Amino acid sequence: MRKDVRILLVGEPKVGKTSLIMSLVSEEFPNVVPYRAEEITIPADVTPERVPTHIVDYSEAEQTDEQLFQEISKVTSHWIPLITENTDKDSRVPLILVGNKSDLVEHSSMETILPIMNRHSEIETCVECSAKNLKNISELFYYAQKAVLHPTGPLYCPDKKDMKPLCVKALTRIFKVSDLDNDGILNDNELNFFQRTCFNTPLESQALEDVKNVVRKNLTDGVCDNGLTLQGFLFLHTLFIQRGRHETTWTVLRRFGYDDDLELNQDYLFPPLKLPPDCTTELNHNAYLFLQSVFDKHDKDRDCALSPEEMRDLFDVFPYMPWGPDVNNTVCTNDQGWITYQGYLSQWTLTTYLDVQRCLEYLGYLGYSIIAEQESQAAGITVTRDKKIDLQKKQTQRSVFRCNVFGDIGSGKSGFLQAFLGRNLMCQKTIREEHRSYYAISTTYVYGQEKYLLLHEVFPDFDYLSDADLACDIVCLVYDVSNPYSFEYCTKVFKEYFMDSKIPCMMIAAKSDMPEIKQIYSCSPLEFCRRHKMPPPQSFTCNTTAAPSRDIYTKLTTMAMHPHARLRCMCTCNRCTFCLCQNFLNSELLQTVRAKLYAVVLIRHVSQADLKSSTFWLKASVGATVFAVLGFAMYRVLLKPR
Repeated sequence: MRKDVRILLVGEPKVGKTSLIMSLVSEEFPNVVPYRAEEITIPADVTPERVPTHIVDYSEAEQTDEQLFQEISKVTSHWIPLITENTDKDSRVPLILVGNKSDLVEHSSMETILPIMNRHSEIETCVECSAKNLKNISELFYYAQKAVLHPTGPLYCPDKKDMKPLCVKALTRIFKVSDLDNDGILNDNELNFFQRTCFNTPLESQALEDVKNVVRKNLTDGVCDNGLTLQGFLFLHTLFIQRGRHETTWTVLRRFGYDDDLELNQDYLFPPLKLPPDCTTELNHNAYLFLQSVFDKHDKDRDCALSPEEMRDLFDVFPYMPWGPDVNNTVCTNDQGWITYQGYLSQWTLTTYLDVQRCLEYLGYLGYSIIAEQESQAAGITVTRDKKIDLQKKQTQRSVFRCNVFGDIGSGKSGFLQAFLGRNLMCQKTIREEHRSYYAISTTYVYGQEKYLLLHEVFPDFDYLSDADLACDIVCLVYDVSNPYSFEYCTKVFKEYFMDSKIPCMMIAAKSDMPEIKQIYSCSPLEFCRRHKMPPPQSFTCNTTAAPSRDIYTKLTTMAMHPHARLRCMCTCNRCTFCLCQNFLNSELLQTVRAKLYAVVLIRHVSQADLKSSTFWLKASVGATVFAVLGFAMYRVLLKPR
């Protein structure tokens, strides 16, 4: 809503413009009236709308037309007697016709005024008053203030006696956001939530029924299953406007982020969010819960995936379709190519990480701050701490890790990204070039914790690598084992950009299903990795009948999470802490003990005979001894690398 209001009084000489202002201020009719009153400012705390109001007088005897235009421009750039014909009908300033000196006549002039009001839709209302008798003086300026703060013009077309298309569009979005279960009606709970959100008070049961009865009497399809339909919702607001209660509709519109032009306010869509250098942005728990509710609301067939129709329905509250065909090749989909629940959350995670302002905008369209009852969309964003602090403390609370994938043309980078989404070579061949994505994101599990790994394929132009190409948590260098010249590109990238950095790197030997050819380089890939203290090259192929293995992506996430640990001999040397722990956790001995423990837990009752049995206590003693030995062995395993 506007922060202040300017009211300009214009008219023929001697009609009482100055007298109206003087009577309002002094609350009595002035004996001496100047040619023109000085500008008056009414403080916000004494106005009904709590907005400062400036009242400006105009005197033809003291001011030129140029000065008049200057005053008019402070309120707006349009005025009916002067420039009506040269202005856009929808952008005119609201006007009020004032019939002063009503004390001098015995009859009303409204019959004369009504034809004028019908010809000019920008005229909000007409007021008859008397500066001498103080009749309707306060009401006059209240109506003027109300006409500025809650104008009828953007909402309603008097000629058609119906709401304007932009108003219908805005209220339709508000209805869909408020329809929490997406069944096409607002039930009593949803209506009460809407009422509380907009007006800070719920409706009594009888009041709700009265509202629905009004709709029933005037609209056959306004109420369905005892809930308010979209048509009923729009009818109510049309009724409010026709009865002069358009401030009700404006209160709703502004609560859902709309400005005076019925566009979503930039301050609403893009709330302030401070993002220091070397920090990243992630969705917090409340934001994920909200997005989960949005998904559930639109997944009508409950197949944990969004069909094209369900996707269009979800984004119907947006002014444009935010996700293109490339998104289906960025996140996980089902066999039909529809984005799954996991893929849906992954895409939101990707947007938040890469472009948090865009994420704030999208959350604004969905009504996050309203439905989640938060101050703004920024409340759903977590700004992570500086990565340097993570390295110093050797721990991180981040959930999203970025892996930049480098490799020469044809080395298999795109296949590596798509394999992360569970697609083998046969599936990848069906992807159209114009729908190709240079990102892939999904979840991995590291030590039981769910993390997001974001893969970014870097364009193989060695001489034009940007800061974004180099900023990441881990580097993946991909070469083709069947191409003797492929490995050299990886060595150049590593030596030029990452050899002296603290970013961990991993070499990927792609297309490992094909015969390996000796790389034309001074040393073998394995020897190169040893010299630079990197893990040995990891064999990879997506030419499989089933979905490619995800083990390699778990390793990448682990290295990104723990760059200080330098897990360089992963799954090959059996000497590092990671390998020893993984081998121990997967050992047959531990699996046997787990099975025994599970069997023991299933025993619900131990009889008195068992307690007296020496065999029972012998088994218990052996079990305790095994646990002690295992605990000591684990301690030695963890202590030795240190």
